Amino acid sequence: MGLAIKPPPGTPGKAWPAIVVGFFVAFGGVLFGYDTGTIGGILAMPYWLETFTTSGVINPDTGLPTLTASQSAEIVSLLSAGTFFGALTASPACDFLGRRMGLMAAVGVFTVGVILQTASIAIPLFVAGRFVAGYGVGMISASIPLYQSETAPKWIRGTIVGSYQLAITIGILLAAIVDHATKDRQDTGSYRIPIAVQFAWAIILFSGMLLLPETPRYHIKSGHPEKAAKALSRLRRLDADHPALVEELGEITANHEYELSLGKATYLDCFKGNLGKRLATGCLLQSLQQLTGVNFIFYYGTSYFTNSGIKNPFIISMITSAVNTGSTFPGLYMVEAWGRRPLLLFGAIGMATCQFIVAGVGTGIGTGNEIGQKALIAFVCIYIFFFACSWGPCAWVVTGEIFPLKVRAKALSMTTASNWLLNWAIAYATPYLVDAGPGNANLQSKVFFIWGGFCFVCIFFVWAMIYETKGMSLEQVDEMYAKVGKAWQSPGFQPTVSFQEVAEVGYERKSSLVDLENSAQRKKSIGTNEYAA
Repeated sequence: MGLAIKPPPGTPGKAWPAIVVGFFVAFGGVLFGYDTGTIGGILAMPYWLETFTTSGVINPDTGLPTLTASQSAEIVSLLSAGTFFGALTASPACDFLGRRMGLMAAVGVFTVGVILQTASIAIPLFVAGRFVAGYGVGMISASIPLYQSETAPKWIRGTIVGSYQLAITIGILLAAIVDHATKDRQDTGSYRIPIAVQFAWAIILFSGMLLLPETPRYHIKSGHPEKAAKALSRLRRLDADHPALVEELGEITANHEYELSLGKATYLDCFKGNLGKRLATGCLLQSLQQLTGVNFIFYYGTSYFTNSGIKNPFIISMITSAVNTGSTFPGLYMVEAWGRRPLLLFGAIGMATCQFIVAGVGTGIGTGNEIGQKALIAFVCIYIFFFACSWGPCAWVVTGEIFPLKVRAKALSMTTASNWLLNWAIAYATPYLVDAGPGNANLQSKVFFIWGGFCFVCIFFVWAMIYETKGMSLEQVDEMYAKVGKAWQSPGFQPTVSFQEVAEVGYERKSSLVDLENSAQRKKSIGTNEYAA
């Protein structure tokens, strides 16, 4: 079944409140995407280069000062370094303050970083601001999928969580447009305007979060079932005593109690057994998302296109950003229509093919070959299509739904931190890999052979590690991981456990879910036979 605007037949309550809440929270991705996208244009702005550059080296093609590879690496990668630590901070913040307040605190940290960048006139304060803003972005990037996955109805959860990636692409596109509008200004407005625009995104998100409810699952985790019922009532537009709402809340509560029967959740527990398998899946998925090389285009695309002899690199960056945004829309449909595994496989195969073609074309043409340059741009855009409709949104969807409640915040913070760790590594290493100069690899377009190789790895990773979670509640995903040993056996799995029935037989510490289900079925069968007699 494809993406439906209306819930499946027979679903009680209203769908739109939870959908509106999920899509609004996704707006936080604009902060992430805009901050990511704006730096590429700023590093190519004449006034910014003349004000901030201290290398003393002049680019013979543009007549402008140039940054050294170390300066480029420092300026771009400090944001990602901050996001790594911010993502790890998201777990204690969201467990202590709540999902909602944790997200609001993250917006506050981000705003401080924007203030520092806006006020800067030299590299040290600029990179300090990027680190602080990155810290806030890291907290936001882990908190948003957590909030969305805990509030969204199961039949549209993939689309709602995937909309976070759509917001990221919109942010990148807006950054490219604003950069293009201010790039020729010969005053501090050339870079301060693009940076200061971020205040608007922060105010919108913070103000909206004041009106939104806390997630029902967080209230259950915190021991406040009455608050959970009230929050779920707002999201489903059902009375707190409606049978469907009582059933959903009861299943969430029973699943959480089962998880607690297995022991308290610590960071160390996230690495053990079944949880360790899920954590490895999430961390590798987020790491490989970065190793596909997409942020090379958005961090260094303007500089790369300039060095490749392509005219109007700012226009090309706007085009690639527009392709990125437009291609995410079909991904939001396909994540529910196709499922997680087929969509990720489709994207990995398409990306690998395009990356190798770009590497070959870029290596074989000279800077003056106009036909070759057009072919290069075309296949970069096709590559972005495959990423934006698959690995872009689907990585956030999968990591948002594979972890049980007791470790969800901790595990999501670590998977998101993996994303940002690789983001930092790529941002830091790319100038040394791509640029000419003493000690640099001077790969230029050959760097796409590296990205293409990792895209090829993605194909085997999806087949071996990604479970199909389409159409399941978060509690049913737990059941699947408990019963299905291999990822390629997961398509077609049908949940059979009712955690409320399991709760009736009592939880024996460390008992397997299968044993508890069998006990529940035996008790139910005995009760049925006694009634019949």
